[in-house]
Amino acid sequence: MNDITPINTDENTDIKEKTEVLQEIEPTVKSLMETHKEKRNLWFPNDLLPADEQMDDDTERRTEKLRDRARSISDPVRVSLALNLLTEEGLPHFHRIIASNLGENNIWSKWNFIWTAEEDRHGNILRDYVRDARLFNFGDVEQMQFDYQQDGFTPDWDKDPYRVFVYTTLQERATQISHSNTGKHAEDEPLIKRILRKVASDEARHYVFYRSVFRSIIEIDPNRALQSALEILPSIDMPGLTIPGFKQMAETVRRMGIYGPWEYKGIVEEVIDYWDIENLTNLNVRGRKAQEKIMQLPGRLEKVAKYIERKSQKKTFSFDFIYNRQLAF
Repeated sequence: MNDITPINTDENTDIKEKTEVLQEIEPTVKSLMETHKEKRNLWFPNDLLPADEQMDDDTERRTEKLRDRARSISDPVRVSLALNLLTEEGLPHFHRIIASNLGENNIWSKWNFIWTAEEDRHGNILRDYVRDARLFNFGDVEQMQFDYQQDGFTPDWDKDPYRVFVYTTLQERATQISHSNTGKHAEDEPLIKRILRKVASDEARHYVFYRSVFRSIIEIDPNRALQSALEILPSIDMPGLTIPGFKQMAETVRRMGIYGPWEYKGIVEEVIDYWDIENLTNLNVRGRKAQEKIMQLPGRLEKVAKYIERKSQKKTFSFDFIYNRQLAF
């Protein structure tokens, strides 16, 4: 018995033609990449949390003071920091998805290496901070990270290069918002606020890159671009979906006003406007249907956000990594 899945010729043709579009926009991507490199403000975790052999006494005392200040960080903010850290530690999953879709030894692989190097600092600095500040039962956090890496992240859209760019656009903006708002809630700890501003600024520049790439795709292949966008825009599974306890952590973050359905609605509205989807013309039947459905999404997302708010009841959470202290909302 032959149990090999038959090759879908139409699907292979579709991916091949989309790959040809990506090859066509490589000069644009090269320009975007150079602009990105010119505008970035390169920083390293050691700039913010020095850990050198020959540190002076003042620098070492700053670490001790950090732990004193960190005691003021509330448990809900600690949950948000844990979720942000673990999400950033999912970097290998996304490097793989981008590499497998966009190939090697081309402008895309060069971008993937640049992006990975920049993103790698995010997990590093957050890990360094929460360890130095003694925010968690750190062994529990490490176990969660291991489980997340081991479980993988294999979404059903990861074979379509167009959908990869829609997802990365939305995800970069979502992580920017999450980092930024987490910092705003860490009221009495200036170092974590500074760290999260640095990370959020990086995410903002990555968001600009990915949304610009997808706009170039729309200009060349609007019908299929809109169909791919429609597959992703209604909702995205955040990259930390397989983290143990993710739903409870995400619910804590939503109730804190850090990130939730209202923020996602705002992101979708931003990209619809930037990609000028409402004003696209010369579309075929499938393209027009996708356009119409996309333009209805903000209204649908508003209904979802209001429904979740209306149905929210008093609830208590606890997490092993903060020693099961009770968080009541």
